[in-house]
Amino acid sequence: MPPTKPTPTAVTQSNDSFPPEKTEQTHVHDVYEAIATHFSATRYKPWPVVEDFLKSMAVGSIGADIGCGNGKYLGVNKDVIVIGSDRSPTLCQIAHERGFDILVGDALNLPFRSNSFDFVISIAVIHHFTTEERRLAAIKELHRIALPESKILTYVWALEQSSRRQFSPDHQDIFVPWSMQDQGVVTGKVYQRYYHLFRKGELEGLIRQIDNTHIIESGYDKDN
Repeated sequence: MPPTKPTPTAVTQSNDSFPPEKTEQTHVHDVYEAIATHFSATRYKPWPVVEDFLKSMAVGSIGADIGCGNGKYLGVNKDVIVIGSDRSPTLCQIAHERGFDILVGDALNLPFRSNSFDFVISIAVIHHFTTEERRLAAIKELHRIALPESKILTYVWALEQSSRRQFSPDHQDIFVPWSMQDQGVVTGKVYQRYYHLFRKGELEGLIRQIDNTHIIESGYDKDN
């Protein structure tokens, strides 16, 4: 029989026994560093909504992609400059080898000056932070580096759109397996990635806690 496909599991550790920083180091940073090459090979097609956002930016604009991974969004619009930042040195190296400007950086302490960018994107990143305080801090960093009146686009995984991923509606904090595969067959170690699934209105609630921000549009895109 072929190996059973791993399924997501609920996170049960308390913050006292398994602090946020350790969870993120073990189940986010270490995992993405370990799977970087395999992960990058599966991430080559930009999401249309992000592509449209980038192509709507004015010619000559300067933007940042926080959590850029392999840099798949950095070259979408040749008429703007986008600088990428990611926590994974290996993913940054992959993006650099593709000819993009990259900095290794922590999303809670970004290596950029305040009020630097005409636009900022952060796609599928904020849901990897383990507490509300840390998720809010990450969003505040996006706001800090953006110029006044600039636009910020961020996407997170949503609990309400989780059915196709076999997630339980009772659990917002989960481990999602990443399996090393060859032609769909699990061939190596299974890594557990931490995700916080956002309830409807939760992301908007965090954004509203930040002064001088307003939400232009919110909604769902496919199963994200």
